[in-house]
Amino acid sequence: MLFDQAEFAIRCEWGLRGLRELAPISDVVIIVDVLSFSTALDIATSRGAVVFPYPLKDDSAASYAASVNAQLASSSRGVGFSLSPASLQSVEPDCRLVIPSPNGAALAFSADHANAIAACLRNAKAAARLAAQLGKTIAVIPAGETWDTGELRPSIEDLLGAGAVIASLPGTKSPEAELAAIAFEHIQEDLRQALLGCISAKELIERGFAQDVDLASELDVSANVPCLKERYFMGG
Repeated sequence: MLFDQAEFAIRCEWGLRGLRELAPISDVVIIVDVLSFSTALDIATSRGAVVFPYPLKDDSAASYAASVNAQLASSSRGVGFSLSPASLQSVEPDCRLVIPSPNGAALAFSADHANAIAACLRNAKAAARLAAQLGKTIAVIPAGETWDTGELRPSIEDLLGAGAVIASLPGTKSPEAELAAIAFEHIQEDLRQALLGCISAKELIERGFAQDVDLASELDVSANVPCLKERYFMGG
């Protein structure tokens, strides 16, 4: 089909529509949500937690958590376990946690795929290495952010996160994938500064969550790769 980038081994497209276009013809799907779902996943699953993604932050999230015998993460950063990566540094092994998010978690909740993993800057090379072991055709899906009107806002942090993974993947790259890799390679030496200056990070810093940005900006410090097993992520 026109939008599936099928002539290339490494594909890249944004958001839920990108997932729907690329996943059916790709051996592996990589979901990227740097600020903050993928970063939160890396930290939680590296400590042995089991994380269930959920797309909504309404009353249905509590019902869903009960249905999977899991604790519901707080919808407010700074209150217990939440989407804040910093809050998950103390999560205990075998903790079962539902993390709602309209971006990365929403993608993961919709990812009906045998080989779906999550990547961020912290585990970019590790995610690329595992993806290359799992298959030859790989769809990298930057989640982006959501405007208050519900529209997708492509975000710099997810472009760079996707590019960091793509730069380490073998195989022919679509122009979309190539552009993401070039963006990452161009800004790699000043990666933290680039993140600090982006809209998503400035919003978090203004709200008092600078540590989340610091954790998200660390490059290749983790060998953990969260893998989606039916409805939940485990470290791999």
